[in-house]
Amino acid sequence: MRPQVLNNLFRPTSALKGVGPRIAKLIERLAGLKVVDVLWHLPRELINRQIQPDAASAASGEIATLTLTVVRHEPARVKRQPYRVKCTDGTDDVTLVFFHARDDYIRKILPEGSLRLVSGTVDRFRGDTQITHPDYVLAPEDAKDLPLVEPVYPLTEGLTLKTFGKAVRAALEDIPNLPEWQDKTFHERQGWPSWSQALRTVHSPDGPGALSSENPARARLAYDELLANQLALQIMREKMKQRPGREIKGDGRLRTEVEKALPFQLTGSQRVALSEIGGDMAAPSAMLRLLQGDVGSGKTIVALFAMLDAVECGGQAALMAPTEILARQHMATIEPLVAPLGLKTAVLTGRDKGAVRKETLAGLASGEIDIVVGTHALFQESVEMQDLMLAVIDEQHRFGVHQRLNLAAKGRGVDVLVMTATPIPRTLLLTAYGDLETSQLHEKPAGRKPIDTRTIPLSRLHEVSDAVERRLADGAKVYWVCPLVEESEVSDLAAAEDRYAELKARLGDRVTLIHGRMKGPEKDAVMARFAEGPPSILVATTVIEVGVDVPDATVMIIEHAERFGLAQLHQLRGRVGRGSDDSVCLLLFGGPLSETAKARLRILRETEDGFRIAEEDLKLRGGGEILGTRQSGLPEFRLADLTVHADLLATARDDAKLILSQDKDLSTERGKALRTLLYLFERDAAVLNLRSG
Repeated sequence: MRPQVLNNLFRPTSALKGVGPRIAKLIERLAGLKVVDVLWHLPRELINRQIQPDAASAASGEIATLTLTVVRHEPARVKRQPYRVKCTDGTDDVTLVFFHARDDYIRKILPEGSLRLVSGTVDRFRGDTQITHPDYVLAPEDAKDLPLVEPVYPLTEGLTLKTFGKAVRAALEDIPNLPEWQDKTFHERQGWPSWSQALRTVHSPDGPGALSSENPARARLAYDELLANQLALQIMREKMKQRPGREIKGDGRLRTEVEKALPFQLTGSQRVALSEIGGDMAAPSAMLRLLQGDVGSGKTIVALFAMLDAVECGGQAALMAPTEILARQHMATIEPLVAPLGLKTAVLTGRDKGAVRKETLAGLASGEIDIVVGTHALFQESVEMQDLMLAVIDEQHRFGVHQRLNLAAKGRGVDVLVMTATPIPRTLLLTAYGDLETSQLHEKPAGRKPIDTRTIPLSRLHEVSDAVERRLADGAKVYWVCPLVEESEVSDLAAAEDRYAELKARLGDRVTLIHGRMKGPEKDAVMARFAEGPPSILVATTVIEVGVDVPDATVMIIEHAERFGLAQLHQLRGRVGRGSDDSVCLLLFGGPLSETAKARLRILRETEDGFRIAEEDLKLRGGGEILGTRQSGLPEFRLADLTVHADLLATARDDAKLILSQDKDLSTERGKALRTLLYLFERDAAVLNLRSG
């Protein structure tokens, strides 16, 4: 159970003084449901209200604090007109402008003839000096209530800075005094404040330096978050290591036969990965390993060889993919290689119904099916397997930890291999997959040629269309990916349908369309037609998984490439260059480009190394969006910035290892304080996994 000392922080935001149901809803949309979420929502910039010029010299567009005498009120004559209050400071006249204001309220705060301190953005309009909706209007004796340096928070529509600032101040009043969980020597060496003092400091910055991620208070909070993350992962890792496994060690005969049938040689990194996976599978504890491989580096073959080891030992293997298209593609790779060996394979997805599904379930339960490939459908309760030894999970970032554990629960001491084609920078690898051992595939199979990547302005779209027509005459197949208009299937689909209609009018039945709103069988049919012909151009939206293998496809066109993340562009480009013919990727961009967009396109032209691209992507975008989407399964940090705090992350990992080596149950004084830290950052599952509960 969460320690009582944290209860105040985990109340709903509506419990804060001055936060009613309407404001609570807005805060919930912005920051989260709980008081602690308000505290984790940090300011990004400052307003300086110390600038107090005379009205005549106040700069237009800048915030200024003026001392004004109220001359007269000019109420609105018609409904839509603003209420104006004429003021002066002797050097210039200033009009205060209010829209939708209550007359009695304005007269109360600005009595005619009174002196008032007014702070807000100064504007010059038709020679008139104005402040529209001043931020503060105070009597001179209340000047102490004017914040001279005010933090500015990212906001949501309908929520003002003043209202959110009040909620933050109310939340700060609720901060409990928590026991110190940091190592005393390390804490003193860093010169960090206590946790509560750090929180108060970041929400009451006294100058621009206080907003820096390297400021001691910010660094302290970032380290707390990273330590909670690393400690939770280490606890989970220890728990996984204790899972009893089975010693799976085949004699290699099935592998040997399949390797003979391959039209290529295994790469050096594939052999290294297989050796690491084989070592884990042969060990008495259950395997939990991540296989990272760039686009087209041959992960499926490595996974197949691992699955063959399980089959040789009399067990079954399952491969789970995030989409139906990907599951069926894996099956298309695996089945022709293992069918000649007499092995039985099957596909199980959500759309398999009736007699087909019944037959597959019976085959899995009886052990007749050796290898099953499927989607989420694999871990439904109705799926029983006679003896599942190895579970392979593809595109791990699409699934949560619970889902991989659910699949592992289908057998006894199941080994788990998770794979991703999105290379993950080392820093993120530690934060997201610290509970896994890792293998990497850095090489592409022999015979793969580099992809010629070019950037072209959208104004030359007609030239691109002409060039595509010429390539079609040479028998090329083309992917045409439509722009990411916004995170919406509807708008992406509209863009794709427009391009499809335009190309179809010009090229007829050689053009086909695929998008995320199609049903499974429809998508499969389109992909099959594109792979086999006659369609030569596949127009696609970005919301579908384009992870399909068509070796004849040699042209990738991406419209509005500047709207995509680096990792996403790299993934899309990897759909071509899979055969022996020369391939090209055309990145069409609309101008003007931001500096970040220019950098993305430059990096993509310079390299095809997904690992380098991932590191650059992290620098350009920050950790939260590294996989091109926030729903990536990677932790989203509220206080730590991985582009700045990478050194703190490495320290947190070492600290977590040391802590658990000396106090595995977290039962010492510091250990108990660290349990509070885990609960504070909602790593409750890790606490439950401690042996002492």
